[in-house]
Amino acid sequence: MDLIARITQQFEDSVATKRAALELLAAPIAAAVEVMTSSLLGNGKILACGNGGSAADAQHFAAELVNRFEMERPPLAAIALTTDTSTLTSIANDYHYDQVFQKQVQALGQPGDVLLAISTSGNSPNVIEAVRTAQERELRVVALTGKDGGRLGGLLRETDIHLCVPASRTARIQEVHLLTLHCLCDGIDCLLLGVEE
Repeated sequence: MDLIARITQQFEDSVATKRAALELLAAPIAAAVEVMTSSLLGNGKILACGNGGSAADAQHFAAELVNRFEMERPPLAAIALTTDTSTLTSIANDYHYDQVFQKQVQALGQPGDVLLAISTSGNSPNVIEAVRTAQERELRVVALTGKDGGRLGGLLRETDIHLCVPASRTARIQEVHLLTLHCLCDGIDCLLLGVEE
C-alpha cells in the first residue's frame, strides 16, 4: 500500500470538493452571515446542533462566537445544544433521542434567533425535529448538509438558508462544513466590526 499516494489523493479530493462547493455556496454563505449578524445585532442568539462530528462542529462554532474567532471583539450569543449531558440524557431517557435538540429549541429559542442545523446526510431525526420546532417558534434556520440535502432540505422555507455541500463522502462534506463555519465566523466579525479587507 502506498500511503503517500492515498494521502495525496485525500488532499486532492478535498481541494476539488471545496472548489465545487465554492461555486454553489459563496452566495448562500454570505446570506447566512447577514441573517446571523442581524440576529445578533437584534439581541438574538444562534443555537447550533448536530450529531457526532456535526456535534463537534456545533460546539466549535459556538466557541468561536462566544470567545472570539480571529479578531478581538465582545462575546457573541451562541449556544451549542450538544454540550449539556444532563439535559441530553434526561430527554433521551424520559422521551426520545429524536427530541434532544427540539426540546432545547422550544425552551431557549425566541423569534429572531437563528438555528444552525448541521447534518451531513440531511436525515438526522433529532436535527429535523429541531428545525420543525425552530420554524414554529419563528427562528430562521441555516442548514448545513451534504449529498442531496436529505429530508432536512425538503423542510426548509424560503426564509431559511440551505448550505448543501455537493459531495457524497462524509469526510469531504465535513471538511467543507468546517470551512463554511470559519467563513461564517469571519463574515460575522467583518460585518460587526466594519472590516473592509
